[in-house]
Amino acid sequence: MQIILDKKPKNVTLIEGFPGFGLVSTIACEFLLDHLKTEQIGKVLFEDAAPMVAIHESKVVDPLGIFYNKQYNIVIVHAVTTSQGNEWKFADVIAGLAEQLTAKEIISLEGVGSGQKVRESQAFYYATDEKSVNRFKEISIDPLKEGIIMGVTAALLIKTKEPISCIFAEAHTNLPDSKAAAKLIETLDKYLGLKVDYAPLLEQASKFEDKLRGMIDQGQQAQEMADKKRMSYVG
Repeated sequence: MQIILDKKPKNVTLIEGFPGFGLVSTIACEFLLDHLKTEQIGKVLFEDAAPMVAIHESKVVDPLGIFYNKQYNIVIVHAVTTSQGNEWKFADVIAGLAEQLTAKEIISLEGVGSGQKVRESQAFYYATDEKSVNRFKEISIDPLKEGIIMGVTAALLIKTKEPISCIFAEAHTNLPDSKAAAKLIETLDKYLGLKVDYAPLLEQASKFEDKLRGMIDQGQQAQEMADKKRMSYVG
């Protein structure tokens, strides 16, 4: 995998969210890009996957784009590709990016399943740095006391040395869940003081969900077609 950067801001807060349960993290990152003034400063190329980009509103959407917000010195990794099978490699990419940009903190956004049928999603945190723990306590977010963390976030927690804060929001279905994504945004806003209004996310829920589901489904179909072609060459 190769990180391509046009700009290299320093001492950033690095936010990542890969497609997972309820597409919560991806919806949240997409919302941040739409509601903060951001510019794309890079992308990640990974040769192991089939060459694929999505076209949305006549613009190319990279499978793994890197965006920057100058006002809050935030870098957002926007992923519309699944990480299954490449979790360790993607974790290396995030860790490498954090090193290049001397990130002061990595924030992982995650959706977690909930067996309880409640109207409002709850948010939880896990943090490796004491300052972050104290900040979450200040904004009255409960710690994740028991649970299993998987995927890129788990790989990051195992491998990286930078401070990591994980924000989890309960998703009540494996279908795209904008309500849970709104809870992530609400919690992130309190944590970082972004002054982002998450209400439009609830109002535009179907728009975000349909857009992201379409791009991810197309990407999976492209990968499956590439795999079939590869097998036909071998067979």
